[in-house]
Amino acid sequence: MLERLFYFWQMKIPWKKWLGSSNDPTAQATDDTMKKFLIVGLGNPGAKYSETRHNIGFKVLDQLAAEKEVNFETLKLGDVATTTHKGKKVILLKPNTFMNLSGKAIKYYLKQENISKEELLVITDDLNLEFGTLRMKGKGSDGGHNGLKDTQVQLNTPNYPRLRFGISDEFSKGRQVDYVLGEWDREELKSLQERIETAAAAALAFVHGGLANAMNEFNGK
Repeated sequence: MLERLFYFWQMKIPWKKWLGSSNDPTAQATDDTMKKFLIVGLGNPGAKYSETRHNIGFKVLDQLAAEKEVNFETLKLGDVATTTHKGKKVILLKPNTFMNLSGKAIKYYLKQENISKEELLVITDDLNLEFGTLRMKGKGSDGGHNGLKDTQVQLNTPNYPRLRFGISDEFSKGRQVDYVLGEWDREELKSLQERIETAAAAALAFVHGGLANAMNEFNGK
């Protein structure tokens, strides 16, 4: 034992690091909890918008908070809840800046919590996907979505993970705003909760297994 300590002293390896490099699961868990993720659901604040298609990001975060048994607290630029998943810290954010300024809140919490863009996941509605279809990507254009557009401007890059939830494009010409700010129809409501739960599972898969694994498991579901 003394010989091994002398060896690590010669190699200038801190003894605490050496002790922590054992197979001690507690030490490993302590290291893992230092990694943080920011999961953002896009939407508009207020009861007026609560059940609209444009607020599906908020709904998915509400599902995550319910599963993790945590509550949101209104803080700077948004409602925030903090939890853990598989030894990692997860911050849930619902910006209260309204959709067009979503990036402001995202940028603030990335900086405040010292989280990289690779550990950010933005959940949003998408007119270009059939209702309930999920698609996760590591980068992409804003696709005309104002929340994604502002996020790209604020982060100065289109390269950040996002989970898109299809709301389809069943609206007549010139009625897009009414459609996205409209409430779900009866047929959509039949499977909406199951789709929300699947989207929540995709977000947790991103935290646990990374972007590529989550994409393979949930894209197209």
